[in-house]
Amino acid sequence: MSNRVLCREASHAGSWYTASGPQLNAQLEGWLSQVQSTKRPARAIIAPHAGYTYCGSCAAHAYKQVDPNITRKIFILGPSHHVPLSRCALSSVDIYRTPLYDLRIDQKIYGELWKTGMFERMSLQTDEDEHSIEMHLPYTAKAMESHKDEFTIVPVLVGALSESKEQEFGKLFSKYLADPSNLFVVSSDFCHWGQRFRYSYYDESQGEIYRSIEHLDKMGMSIIEQLDPVSFSNYLKKYHNTICGRHPIGVLLNAINELQKNGMNMSFSFLNYAQSSQCRNWQDSSVSYAAGALMVH
Repeated sequence: MSNRVLCREASHAGSWYTASGPQLNAQLEGWLSQVQSTKRPARAIIAPHAGYTYCGSCAAHAYKQVDPNITRKIFILGPSHHVPLSRCALSSVDIYRTPLYDLRIDQKIYGELWKTGMFERMSLQTDEDEHSIEMHLPYTAKAMESHKDEFTIVPVLVGALSESKEQEFGKLFSKYLADPSNLFVVSSDFCHWGQRFRYSYYDESQGEIYRSIEHLDKMGMSIIEQLDPVSFSNYLKKYHNTICGRHPIGVLLNAINELQKNGMNMSFSFLNYAQSSQCRNWQDSSVSYAAGALMVH
């Protein structure tokens, strides 16, 4: 065995966000400075994973709730966009690079997760092709910069899980979610609307298309705020809303459910909602973004 440290490059830097550290730092600082921290310390956040020009300011609402003074391990759950995956997968590297500084993967927790037999390994290629985890790394680095040598990350690629698998993974992650020094970052955009996404649900009673999209998203968001995984599944079955992080969200809701059974009191609130553009006709398309935080009381 060699002791060579394996790194995942910041493969989307220079396209989805700037590869310049100072420029990236200034952008993130700008977005964060416009937001209040009302839900600090967050135990979990839901935030988008699109290019920063589209969703950077929305994501700031979630990251502003992170308390770097108590956070020591950051679990990042992102959906798989490129490879079919029926379980969850762990990275095969040690370090995730960002233009700000490198983030270290927690190999001890990886070992615990691997021992369960519930995970597979993703190849470096899969890891670097995927953006759902990477888009959270610069924000994670920025939110934690005052303690940058004192935390590790636990990236998890979440597959197209069945409801029973979401429950199993929720149960597994619940013990980590119970620990105040852990933070869960759940990576998800909301409605992908338009012909290129093969999704064009429209409720005319809401007015223009973009208002119908907002109504549909906010219906889903309020169900997430109720912290009920079954209601969220039923909502998805009914409307088929193209929420790409629905499985990571399902895992989080099931983990919360598990802890509530044991008497833990928690609340989730969404803090921001945005759309990449306002759809007014059938040729238009848009992606929606939402940012929210989970608090333990």
